[in-house]
Amino acid sequence: MEKPLKMPKVAKVKNKAPAEVQITAEQLLREAKERDLEILPPPPKQKISDPAELADYQQRKRKTFEDNLRKNRMVVSHWIKYAQWEESQKEIHRARSIWERALDNEHRNITIWLKYAEMEMKNKQVNHARNLWDRAVTIMPRVNQFWYKYTYMEEMLENIAGARQVFERWMEWQPEEQAWQTYVNFELRYKEIDRARAIYERFVYVHPDVKNWIKFARFEESHGFIHGSRRVFERAVEFFGDDYIDERLFIAFARFEEGQKEHDRARVIYKYALDHLPKEQTKELYKAYTIHEKKYGDRAGIEDVIVSKRKFQYEQEVAINPQNYDAWFDYLRLIEAEGDYDIIREIYERAISNVPPGNEKNYWRRYIYLWINYALFEELEAEDIERTRQIYKTCLELLPHKKFTFSKVWLYYAQFEIRCKDLQRARKILGMGLGMCPHDKLFRGYIELEIQLREFDRCRLLYEKFLEFGPENCVTWMKFAELETLLGDIDRARAIFELAVQQPRLDMPELLWKAYIDFEVAQEEYDFARQLYERLLERTHHVKVWMSYAKFELTACTTESNEDDSTLFRSLARSVYRRANDTLRQTGDKESRVLLLEAWRDFEVETGEEDELEKVIAKMPRRVKKRQKIVSEDGVEEGWEEVFDYIFPEDEMARPNLKLLAAAKMWKKLKETNDPSENTESESSDQI
Repeated sequence: MEKPLKMPKVAKVKNKAPAEVQITAEQLLREAKERDLEILPPPPKQKISDPAELADYQQRKRKTFEDNLRKNRMVVSHWIKYAQWEESQKEIHRARSIWERALDNEHRNITIWLKYAEMEMKNKQVNHARNLWDRAVTIMPRVNQFWYKYTYMEEMLENIAGARQVFERWMEWQPEEQAWQTYVNFELRYKEIDRARAIYERFVYVHPDVKNWIKFARFEESHGFIHGSRRVFERAVEFFGDDYIDERLFIAFARFEEGQKEHDRARVIYKYALDHLPKEQTKELYKAYTIHEKKYGDRAGIEDVIVSKRKFQYEQEVAINPQNYDAWFDYLRLIEAEGDYDIIREIYERAISNVPPGNEKNYWRRYIYLWINYALFEELEAEDIERTRQIYKTCLELLPHKKFTFSKVWLYYAQFEIRCKDLQRARKILGMGLGMCPHDKLFRGYIELEIQLREFDRCRLLYEKFLEFGPENCVTWMKFAELETLLGDIDRARAIFELAVQQPRLDMPELLWKAYIDFEVAQEEYDFARQLYERLLERTHHVKVWMSYAKFELTACTTESNEDDSTLFRSLARSVYRRANDTLRQTGDKESRVLLLEAWRDFEVETGEEDELEKVIAKMPRRVKKRQKIVSEDGVEEGWEEVFDYIFPEDEMARPNLKLLAAAKMWKKLKETNDPSENTESESSDQI
């Protein structure tokens, strides 16, 4: 029994680390080429020594080519190699036959036509080549390569008329722009300017693009036909009209005029373009116009360009966001500087047509000033009274008075009618405003108007209506009383103050009471003033009321008595401070009590009485730092915080535990000063 063959063991790779020098595939290929590892030896050269061998060689080659064609007739390279080989054998007729067979097989192959024509031209078969090009452009007139080769051949043969005829046949098919430019360059090479111009005339209508019109104009300019170039630009502007106009055309036209030193013409072109082009298509136009004016314009021209550019920017802003009222204001300010009333009115109408989207007053605050500025413009600048009145009426009709109003509009309208000397109309407007939407500012404006007219009875009626509308408004009560005071009716003013302080609800009662007290002091009715302070203290125990009361006592008593009784006056003020201290001590308001004691101390410093000053200083509190828990709204403890508190000597005397604490602290302090070693131990124990 035969033993099975043993397979050799594959040696295991012991070191799998990468080699220090890495070899790439590119390096391996380069080394193989350098060592000629893949180069095969060239086949032996066959030398043909007689016609029989040549015929045999040609027969074998033709058989090979025919076999290849028979296998696959659609491979173009077989036909090309076969025909080129026959050409190399000087067998032009055979090569021509092969090319014709190839065309019969695939007559729309561009490469076959080109190679066929190149063979004919190379062998100087001009008529054959011409006929071949005729056939090619007839079968495939949209292949520009045939036309280029055809015209080039005719031009090389110096058959200019024939080349021109080929170009004309080509242009009948309306080819692309480069073909027309080639025709123009052909005519220019032979100095046929008129023919080139005629070609351009046809070209710009076949391809009506702005750049082609510009080329036409530059062609005229380059050959010295300045008027012709200008005429081309003008025709281009008329051709495109306002619908298909382009800023590139105007920029080129203006630069042409600038090159001819016709700066006024260039300026007119720029302005015409800016007026007729859409604003979003004039960015480069503005830039070119600005550069032109900086070079050749005066200060007015430069400012005009800048204004035009800013107009364009504002138009863009309001087009993006019509409710951007700040942009409308800037735009209107710019337009008003020019002084064209029709344009200003048009912009105002456009601006006020953008009504805010919601009936919320915040959205209308900026918008309403457009109406006000419009009315002021018509009144002050245009001096059109009826139009101003109509603007105010339209604005008031537009406002949703049931939800909100603008008192300034009613007041401006009334003031306008007063300037027109129509007082009855002004009062009617304000009365209508108060009836539709009573407002504090509207009441005050109406009252101010009647005060200026010295119609005080009307003012009283308006104040009464005002207080019926808002009885909690302290300022209104104060103004009403102030009016009566100025008119000399003190009893009426006092009655107004009395009614005011008896109101159950007031927005700023402290101001009202202060005004009432100041009124009595101004009338030197100090007893009434004291009574008011006492009535006020029955309602509130605020520290400022006590301080004001004490200051009043000192001032009032000094005013109504002699200097000899100054001790009595000071004692009255001091008694107020004592009452205040006792009251605040009972309420437990430590901060207010500290303020009161400081004011009391300053008062005693001014009087110069040392005994009383020492008594007040003895009442001054001691400021201490305490720790207290922080408790959230949910009742959760969130840690500790340090706060400052005040300890008053009077409170310490009243509480025994505070006395014991103070005595313990004093004992500890004396002990530390007597025994330094114990002091150290106590410090360590405190730290523990």
